[in-house]
Amino acid sequence: MAATFGAEVHLVFVARILQHFTSIYVPHPSIMNFEGEITRGAEKRLQEFVEEQFESDSCTARVVLGDPAEEIINYAQAEGIDLIIIGTHGRKGLEHIIFGSVAERVVKKSQVPVLTVNPYRRPIE
Repeated sequence: MAATFGAEVHLVFVARILQHFTSIYVPHPSIMNFEGEITRGAEKRLQEFVEEQFESDSCTARVVLGDPAEEIINYAQAEGIDLIIIGTHGRKGLEHIIFGSVAERVVKKSQVPVLTVNPYRRPIE
């Protein structure tokens, strides 16, 4: 899609961290170290993915901490993103109730169009 429309690609990985604990209590140094380790590991893995899947300098990749749906929407607003493309697992029933859906929350709250893609569903032949 990016090549077809001459668009920039932004890959955003949101690491869900124990924010509610750090806002209630004074952050302990071990929590701060843990967040740093999570961020560094995610940045390394995201960079490996970019190198495998994209040509050099053809996309921007960022790791942010927080609630995934909120951070994706915040990033889109801050960067002036025109379209969000997000994967979904297509969970149903009890699994959906327990795990929720980041994609669903992004669709409902985003001010820009959202295209959802289920990477696990096989195309119709």
